[in-house]
Amino acid sequence: MGVLEIGLLYFVVTLVLLFSGMPIAFALGAVALVFMYLFMPAVNLGIVAETIYGELNNFTLLTIPMFILMGAAIGKSRAGADLYDSAHRWLYRLPGGLGVANVVGCAIFAAMCGSSPATASAIGSTGIPEMRKRGYPAGLAAGLIAAGGTLGILIPPSLTLIIYGIATNQSIGKLFLAGVGPGLLLTALFSLWVVIAFERAKKQALRGDSAQAGRELLRQEHYTWRQRLETLPRFAPFVLLIAIIMVALYGGWATASEVAGVGAFGALVMVLLVYRCYRWADLRAILGGTARESAMIMMIIAMAFLYTYVASYLHITQSAAEWLVALPLSKWGYFFWINVFLVIVGFFLPPVAIIVMVTPIILPGLQAHGFDLVWYGIVMTVLMEMGLIHPPVGLNLFVINGIAPDIPMRQIMWGVVPFIAIMVIAIALLAFFPGIAMWLPNLA
Repeated sequence: MGVLEIGLLYFVVTLVLLFSGMPIAFALGAVALVFMYLFMPAVNLGIVAETIYGELNNFTLLTIPMFILMGAAIGKSRAGADLYDSAHRWLYRLPGGLGVANVVGCAIFAAMCGSSPATASAIGSTGIPEMRKRGYPAGLAAGLIAAGGTLGILIPPSLTLIIYGIATNQSIGKLFLAGVGPGLLLTALFSLWVVIAFERAKKQALRGDSAQAGRELLRQEHYTWRQRLETLPRFAPFVLLIAIIMVALYGGWATASEVAGVGAFGALVMVLLVYRCYRWADLRAILGGTARESAMIMMIIAMAFLYTYVASYLHITQSAAEWLVALPLSKWGYFFWINVFLVIVGFFLPPVAIIVMVTPIILPGLQAHGFDLVWYGIVMTVLMEMGLIHPPVGLNLFVINGIAPDIPMRQIMWGVVPFIAIMVIAIALLAFFPGIAMWLPNLA
């Protein structure tokens, strides 16, 4: 069999196993081992463990369980609810201020935990019931929390950017800096859409049968300065911790792994002191959740590395990369079709697997066309954000469905459509104005 036939068979078998419901890590590992047995010298089977260990023996990967521990500690506390309450009290005068407060809450919580599902769960568990109680359409409430949760993989610290940095040998510090501008841009665009959707929903409710919903949307709230200021001490320590992490990382005082360790320790201490999560049941939930999520991600990374090692040995990766580079496409034509490809792959795979598996294939083309790899890391992350909220795999859709099981999945899906369109607009803005992402890294 030639490289083309082997490559197509490799891809088809992978899709079959993924659609069978087998866990992603086991599916990738099984495909890699079978093709290693069939098409590679037998000696390679004897060094599988050594190959995987060699790929995982990277000090930078230590950032993953540390940032997961940091997010788990914060997620276990009431920081999400307090953050949401504070944002609401400060933004209540805006049209759709409650919805905007949820978006802002998601953005700040994302900066504290770096996890999309954790952000959607922490803010949505309080935000969705409150928005629905005040007359917000169920689709809008679910959609903005699902989309707001995706900011967790863009606004630093971001596990996705860490893995991308390792896969492409780019500075994680610069990637984190590059994520700030686009993260703020998406937060602003999401908030703008919430204001527009709120005003439209209010008019529709008043004209239609939902007079009660219209009255709830029109209901005025008022908070004194004392009521607003009293919310700050609850989550201010976490914001201070994030500031310390950013200064230490971007100021060159510590590596990403060291900063992650400081963040995890600091988050644990603050959860113990501020939210009194000192019982064994609380600590077991934090540490157990960290162990499970870390093991899952590291297994996916390990098996994806093995998968790409086999593909590289069989010249599938190199052939695919050479074919992509040789296509008669302009720079932006290549950019467009690669992005379409990543969106399609996002239908089936989570961000971690996509980055480790796909990056070696598209990297030569990106370099040949002169794209800045730090800048494209942000574009790729926004594409991964889209994958978290579009079917069939969209993880955040299932998180929202678990928080609000009475909202039909179809309604949740329609609710995220405008936010997917906003992400497409954000990518276009990044293409026309790369400084949105690169102005901070260029200052460093």
